[in-house]
Amino acid sequence: MADGEPDPQDRKPRSTFGPTVLLGLAGGTLAAVAGNQAWVSIDDGGSGDAAFASTASVGGDLTAPPVTATALVLLATWGVVLVTRGRVRRAVAWLGLLAGLAVVGFAVAAWAARPGEVADDLRTLDLGTGRTLWAYVGVVAGGAGLAASVIAVRGVRSWPEMGRRYDAPATSADAAVASLEDGVPPEEQSSIDLWKALDEGRDPTDGPAH
Repeated sequence: MADGEPDPQDRKPRSTFGPTVLLGLAGGTLAAVAGNQAWVSIDDGGSGDAAFASTASVGGDLTAPPVTATALVLLATWGVVLVTRGRVRRAVAWLGLLAGLAVVGFAVAAWAARPGEVADDLRTLDLGTGRTLWAYVGVVAGGAGLAASVIAVRGVRSWPEMGRRYDAPATSADAAVASLEDGVPPEEQSSIDLWKALDEGRDPTDGPAH
């Protein structure tokens, strides 16, 4: 391999960044939406009692709130992963993995148990229950979010990070000094870095400070 050519092993983890983030955000969003929809369908057998039964069952609640709650936590971790670096980023990636496991766990539990719970609540009406499409969507979306979190934990160290120019103003001066000390050309510095250098009496066109 020629000198200066990127190592293919380094490019591979970076290439997973965009697709993994999109998968994680899509899975978390879809799971959050699905958890807020009805997961149980009610079969009235043609008697016309389905609407009444839906209202009577658990106060009309046929949804899966824990799925929505944990999916929102999963989405929050992806937001933090996008704007942090280093150890904090890796720790949040692990937190996202835990949130993904929780989403899948609650989704599978709701998929398996909710029809039976609603049927018990409506046993005096002698109505059948089943699962809606949202129940399946919630499980699949949770699985997608979990898969993205696993990939994130494994590859987050090699993912591109947000540049220092987006840091809080308190750290901008440190970034400017670091850029000058590293000999970064003026055209590659941000306007804030250049102004900070001038304020400190430094010439941003000079080489590394000695």
